[in-house]
Amino acid sequence: MQHFEQIDAFRRLFGAQPAVYQAPGRVNLIGEFTDFNGGFVLPAAIGFYTRAAIAARDDRKLAVYSANYGEQVEFDLDDLPPQRAGHWSDYVAGVAHILTRRGHALRGANLLLSGDVPQGAGLSSSASVEVVTAFALLGLAGQTIDLRQLALACQEAENEFVGARCGIMDQFISCHGEAHKALLLDCRSLEYRALPLPAGARLVICNTLVKHSHAGGEYNQRRAECEEGATLLQKFLPAAQSLRDVTPEDVDRYGPELPEVIRRRCLHVTSENRRTEQAANALANNDLAAFGALLGQSHESLRDDFAVSCAELDLLVELAGQAAGVYGSRMTGGGFGGCTVNLVKTESVAEFQATVSEGFARTFNYRPEIYVCAAADGVRRII
Repeated sequence: MQHFEQIDAFRRLFGAQPAVYQAPGRVNLIGEFTDFNGGFVLPAAIGFYTRAAIAARDDRKLAVYSANYGEQVEFDLDDLPPQRAGHWSDYVAGVAHILTRRGHALRGANLLLSGDVPQGAGLSSSASVEVVTAFALLGLAGQTIDLRQLALACQEAENEFVGARCGIMDQFISCHGEAHKALLLDCRSLEYRALPLPAGARLVICNTLVKHSHAGGEYNQRRAECEEGATLLQKFLPAAQSLRDVTPEDVDRYGPELPEVIRRRCLHVTSENRRTEQAANALANNDLAAFGALLGQSHESLRDDFAVSCAELDLLVELAGQAAGVYGSRMTGGGFGGCTVNLVKTESVAEFQATVSEGFARTFNYRPEIYVCAAADGVRRII
């Protein structure tokens, strides 16, 4: 739904003229499962958005209509639900909860949400909902908030209310994204630097259409395994607060003292942190061959040590390796389905799409969805 269509739909539903905000989804180029370990990530916001049309009410109700689901829910801002309902509206209720708890005086509002971020694909549709909802509610109330604090509030909503123990990356890049750039983010300090993406290449995302849910258990289990590994390694490395403070060499040295599954989880996170910093340097130096090789190493680690890939993702990466003009490919997002991210020479994109789509269909009897993306700006008011 385009923003002008959303305005017309809002007028029909609520009989008022709204303001319209948008927040992007994201693709993570490298740095997977490192954010909740205080490590490094390299995401880019992409031109898929959740948009929020909003106007004030005279009461304390928050009426929310989802154009994607064709459903409307209503909350009382003075008596918000105490816990999640397992419903799309949890993201809205959770954000309202956290903003209120943080001392923001929200106004009653009518809200229409519409999005084109593919759901369950690992492209951060949930964070874009959280960020645009929070930004719109604060904008309606005439309040400003530092974008770092906005990202942290939205992460808190997903952690505490929705029940997915995600790190800060998704919400942060939805807030801070920059057109034509990726962001190297230190998830401990929240310091970041923007890195230009190459003008002669495109980000191409291949969606397996295999859905996953972060609240479904596997993601939270991986986080718990990482925390267990950090705790066990503190016996040998007392100063290590998290796996951010551990090197791959440390894991090699002390790994025999760990359960094998935990050792492998630690090896992935520590090596992925190193790869992410190396990838940022390669991007800064326009060394796209080195950058692409690091993407491939990341996928192997996610497949073998972190065990979050699947046959569909592995085939997409294999097919990308056979296509012309591809610098690198790997799974991206929470895994167990979702997408791969590929850096492809612009002139090779059409051939890449055909090669990957046809090769995938020969094995799985359906075609993946393929999105050719550009890096986008973060949350903002558009009308």
